[in-house]
Amino acid sequence: MAQDSLHRYLFDGVSVRGELVQLSDSFQQLTGSKDYPGPVKHLLGELMVATSLLTATLKFEGSITVQIQGDGPVSLVVINGNHNQVMRGTARWNGELADTATLQELMGKGHIVITIEPEQGERYQGIVGLEGDTLEACLEDYFARSEQLKTRLWLRTGEVEGQSKAAGMLLQIMPDGMGHENDFDHLAQLTETVKNEELFGLDAEEVLYRLYHQENVKVYEPKAVTFQCSCSRERSASAIAAIERQEVEEMVAESGSIKLHCDYCGADYEFDAVDISAIFDQNGPASNTVH
Repeated sequence: MAQDSLHRYLFDGVSVRGELVQLSDSFQQLTGSKDYPGPVKHLLGELMVATSLLTATLKFEGSITVQIQGDGPVSLVVINGNHNQVMRGTARWNGELADTATLQELMGKGHIVITIEPEQGERYQGIVGLEGDTLEACLEDYFARSEQLKTRLWLRTGEVEGQSKAAGMLLQIMPDGMGHENDFDHLAQLTETVKNEELFGLDAEEVLYRLYHQENVKVYEPKAVTFQCSCSRERSASAIAAIERQEVEEMVAESGSIKLHCDYCGADYEFDAVDISAIFDQNGPASNTVH
């Protein structure tokens, strides 16, 4: 079964587009660096699915970052993805969390920030409040406000035979002005019937056939979704080089080394006095192993 892939599809004669994403290994890798509580892992899965679906709507090369910020026990959930469907993400929380906690109980008062950064062109940022009961509702509100395109999202997470799964679907009226709300509402009603066991256990083509077998659907080649962190020892060294040398050397003198931790993948990078000297002498950090 093809997992960790995104399928885009169109309905013949109807100006509505759809997307279906199914995540397995990539979701497990993204959440494997920390012992996330169940509700946080669930929210990360939903946001990873949503980011994949949103990235597929972009018509340029670049990246998108979707982050939920709040004043509740979960202060931040963030996913970053690009046009190649390469994803990374992390979350921050404090204290015990009830398994049945709602979005508002987890995040408190907050908002969603969507940042789009094309490789060529201007950076764009949109913000929408956490006013809906679910992440789906909040993101649909974002599309209604910023894109003026009728959009529905279905975001699901769960476990199959002990393996974490995340999946979801998107329907959207196309911006050609030819879409009719009746057509959209009809397709949304069909999509609403999708079951978790179908999204987690069936091939995308079988899911689409079950939902839309009475429609003419054109399905495009799937795109693989992968987890990959962009951190490296070299990038960590560049971050250190941006600090005043005297301040860095004082930190090393006090603790023996500087340790940098990546929240996205859990990697640790350590730099001792020799490494620091090499960084500021522009010879590059010494090639110590990652600890």
